[in-house]
Amino acid sequence: MLMSLFQSAARRLVSQACCGLKAASSKKQKFCLEMARPSSNLADFREVFAKAKHIAIITGAGVSAESGVPTFRGAGGFWRKWQAQELATPAAFARNPSRVWEFYHYRREVMLSKHPNPAHVAIAECERRLSKQGRSVVVITQNIDELHRKAGTKHLLEIHGSLFKTRCTSCGNVAANYKSPICPALAGKGAPDPDAEDATIPVEDLPQCEEDGCKGLLRPHVVWFGETLDPDILTEVEKELEICDLCLVVGTSSVVYPAAMFAPQVSARGVPVAEFNMEATPATDRFRFHFPGPCGTTLPPALARHHTEIIS
Repeated sequence: MLMSLFQSAARRLVSQACCGLKAASSKKQKFCLEMARPSSNLADFREVFAKAKHIAIITGAGVSAESGVPTFRGAGGFWRKWQAQELATPAAFARNPSRVWEFYHYRREVMLSKHPNPAHVAIAECERRLSKQGRSVVVITQNIDELHRKAGTKHLLEIHGSLFKTRCTSCGNVAANYKSPICPALAGKGAPDPDAEDATIPVEDLPQCEEDGCKGLLRPHVVWFGETLDPDILTEVEKELEICDLCLVVGTSSVVYPAAMFAPQVSARGVPVAEFNMEATPATDRFRFHFPGPCGTTLPPALARHHTEIIS
């Protein structure tokens, strides 16, 4: 039901965004485009920020890029000879759970060596500071790397799951798991080189459920291609977006659905939205603010303490 609401909202917003595409004079089209151009005035954003009581921050892969997190997207985005969309699927796991677990074991080990960058830290510090003023910050992230958690963010909705959680394919139990390696058979496995051979680990030696009497095969607790997002988390997201009076979109391409519709939905009801990204996205012209550049550079001054804040 919730997914259909996001889809219908998408159709409405696309319709609203096409004001310059109907039969009209080029002068009217130019006027519409000029009106849609977002501001990069930091002082203006800071005034809006100072008044906001409920801030929603939507983050994507770009916020973690400066921490050296590989994305496995675009040209060169391969693990061995496969791209993520060829491995991160239920069908791939059913065919070859050993290969898929090698891929995720490699990603887990890489992430254990990575640290939050100034963007993660700025968000967590902002949440801590504003909570003492009776104001709230929620982070809605598409990332599965847990760098927001490492930075200290408390109010966190991980809509795509986490590399450091597992789900049993038999009993369905979800558990945090930070073991390195996650099981003995994966020790030293998962090399990303194109000429590396599959380890071909027997299923009984792959990560197993530790619930009493289960021993079922574990899988990463992440949302794979072809799977739907957790409806309970989406309900929480919807509630947060309905009450927010300022929304930030940080390091996201605004092309992955349904997350790509979150900020435009907020903007459509008149709430200021600020985009922090290396470049413009398909949604940029729907937002009030756009700050180009690395998030670790642009975000800290935007979220720093405003002179009107009273610190107890």
